[in-house]
Amino acid sequence: MKFELFIATRYLRAKRRQAVVGLVTAISIAGVAAGVASLIVALAINNGFIQDLQSRLLGSSSHVMLLRVESDGIRNWQPLLNRLEKAPHVVAGAPAIYDQVLISRGSHAAGAELKGVIPSYERKVSDLLQSVKVGSATPLEPQAEQQQQQAPPTNTSPDDMSAVSARVAAMPPIILGQDMADRLGATVGSIVLVTSPQGDLTPFGLVPKYQRFRVVGVFNSGFYDYDANWAFTTLTAAQKLFALGDVVSVLEFKIDDIYNAGQIGQELQKAAGAGFMTTNWMEQNKALFHALKLEKLVTFITIGLIVFVAALNILISLIMMVMEKTKDIAVLRSMGARRGQVQRIFMAQGVLIGVVGTAIGLIIGYAVAYIGARYHFIALSPEVYSIDYVPFAPHALDGVFVALVSIGISLVATVYPSISAARIYPAEALRYE
Repeated sequence: MKFELFIATRYLRAKRRQAVVGLVTAISIAGVAAGVASLIVALAINNGFIQDLQSRLLGSSSHVMLLRVESDGIRNWQPLLNRLEKAPHVVAGAPAIYDQVLISRGSHAAGAELKGVIPSYERKVSDLLQSVKVGSATPLEPQAEQQQQQAPPTNTSPDDMSAVSARVAAMPPIILGQDMADRLGATVGSIVLVTSPQGDLTPFGLVPKYQRFRVVGVFNSGFYDYDANWAFTTLTAAQKLFALGDVVSVLEFKIDDIYNAGQIGQELQKAAGAGFMTTNWMEQNKALFHALKLEKLVTFITIGLIVFVAALNILISLIMMVMEKTKDIAVLRSMGARRGQVQRIFMAQGVLIGVVGTAIGLIIGYAVAYIGARYHFIALSPEVYSIDYVPFAPHALDGVFVALVSIGISLVATVYPSISAARIYPAEALRYE
């Protein structure tokens, strides 16, 4: 062990008459540990929110969307989709129709985003149909829809239960989000009325179109915005409700590099030709992820003040140590210790306090973060935060950065006390001894 480090470790082990110095040193270590642990936990929570929201968004929506610049939708979409699916970096594509509707059941009603899909295509670009927990998405398949449309009409009495069942079975299927279904009081087999603002123009004005749908499934993605506001039906049923022909409003694509969605979208736009535009998941959620990154920076600065306060404790403890050890410093100087060696003794003390506190804080912080990531012990309101628990995602790189900042601040706190100790002259210090 080097001379300076040996003396520094001996000074940190305070004796009885130096109990106050030892107490301040322990408080300094605890302060550094608390600041580091708080930073690790806060950064893990922020990373968890970013990762969780990103994974849920990417699992619930496509990466790149192709739309017409005009609002009349995309006609002859099948050849265009087949051609663009062969473009570089494109994994899969799917057609879809989006529009705002009102879904009601009895006295309950809810606004919704109704999406018309072809399930075999939709499953390639989105995982929402995979999250159907009650019922099934099979009735949305084109084969099931054709069988439903080709079913012979019944000639039985309206009071006959078989006639009622036949009429219910002939209704187009719909899948609701879990929170929307709870709000409407709907379950599998329930009948809901879907009203579209894209109505018919009559002599009495614009009359909204409406259609009764049969609930065939309920999905639960865990993402509140989707579970409370989204519904799925077949592409043909949506086209009929919105009074469209064989037209889709968007072509959705899944790509192999989600962080290069902008460039790939531009290439798809050029390949589609004039009159088309693209958007992607990064543009649609730009404000959300920017806010989360800004929150991460503000969190780091705010909680980093705890480490700054701990550094002030280190400064105080070293100043008290210099005052307590004035005679010892004079003896060391008289025995040949140089100013630089005396200065390094007290710098080593401050760094040791910072290293010990940082190590303890890292252990506590990562332990809390890993337990939180495993057991989800902090619940949230999904209506506010879109998820029902606090996600933790500890990153090793965050720990390295926090440790460097913490030890750096501790080192800066040692500059003044160490310079003061090096300026002590042996003759003046021992004059009255």
